[in-house]
Amino acid sequence: MLKRIVRQLRRLGPGLITGASDDDPSGIATYSQAGARLGTSLLWTNLFMLPLMAGIQEISARLGRVTGRGIMANLRGRIPKPLLYAIVALLFTANTLNLGADLAAIGDAVRLLTGGPALLYAALAALLSAALESGLRYQSYARVLRWTTLVLFSYVAAAFLVHVDWKGAIHDTLVPSLRMDAGAATMLIAVLGTTISPYLFFWQSSEEAEEMKVRRHAGPLKTSPAPARRELRRIRLDTWTGMMLSNVVAFFIMLMAAVTLHRRGPTDLETAAQAAEALRPLAGPYAYALFTAGIVGTGLLAAPILAGSSAYAVSEALGWPAMLEKTPRQAKGFYAILALSFAMGAGLPALGISPVKALVASAVLNGIVAVPIMVVLIRLARSTTTMGEFRISRRLATLGWIATASMALASAAFFWTHWPTRASS
Repeated sequence: MLKRIVRQLRRLGPGLITGASDDDPSGIATYSQAGARLGTSLLWTNLFMLPLMAGIQEISARLGRVTGRGIMANLRGRIPKPLLYAIVALLFTANTLNLGADLAAIGDAVRLLTGGPALLYAALAALLSAALESGLRYQSYARVLRWTTLVLFSYVAAAFLVHVDWKGAIHDTLVPSLRMDAGAATMLIAVLGTTISPYLFFWQSSEEAEEMKVRRHAGPLKTSPAPARRELRRIRLDTWTGMMLSNVVAFFIMLMAAVTLHRRGPTDLETAAQAAEALRPLAGPYAYALFTAGIVGTGLLAAPILAGSSAYAVSEALGWPAMLEKTPRQAKGFYAILALSFAMGAGLPALGISPVKALVASAVLNGIVAVPIMVVLIRLARSTTTMGEFRISRRLATLGWIATASMALASAAFFWTHWPTRASS
């Protein structure tokens, strides 16, 4: 039994990495803000979002494994080119803004731990991520990313170094509540928006297609159905494990901010580094060090995924070879987009662009692009033309539609609360 469990865990890959990357520095900042401002009242969102996240990510993974192609490759030729290119442009822009904010957070976190220039550390993080992503063979790089996910447990450990009212925390996790005011509503929108992001769909779908291509004698399930039962079971285990890890970590980040910053301040945070710095006198040096190191680790995990999802999307839309397993000489366009993403992301902190403004802008763009992508994704996955006999079930499609509706409502509420006439009133 134990050997079987270990064997299954070794097969985890795209879903685990995707879920872990969702807790990037921008996510850490958002969850920290939620805990600092509203205490434990939003802990229920982690439980609520788990099946929705797992559902939409499982749909993305199945599309990649069944067809052997990523989302953009499946869309190419099915929708008008201007619409296809508009979606790609919005995704690339949102990813770049998010990448710039994450690199800035890495720089600030390293500065907190060691001193020195934050901009230099941000640039070095971009160079390191780009070198690993382009210099290692895919299988080796996938192993690096899998091991990097372990850094997320620093947030779980840090939470156990502070006093927690577990009875109250469990109550607020199981019993949803929300204050009916603009600040609480906006915070809810931010939490939902940072949890479901389009780059996660593109990365997991393309990674499933890539993993299929690098295995011997493997092919798309649509044309090579023999291993279908085993592969679809693996996808479900992989995806649910990754999404559970993501939500557990988000829970502990929110909880730690709630039991420290919400009680004794400050409650107005703009970055993950500010949250770490504020925790030092409240939670002690060990919790502070774990929290800060976690920012660096999660940033180094998320940066290549943000840049990689852009490279996959652009390359697939243009019909270029899109594989990390290929060398830069074999996939020049793919690696050019990868390098451009890192260069532009690293340039944002150097230009003095506020990480908070970059994250707000990326959230708006994600809200614009996520809903139509989710609609098209579910329709593709329910199509027998696309998926053959492996089209997704009604149950899984329903989870996808609920996630889409939640994202649409969150996006609409974001625009409503940030509309100029309302924001100034």
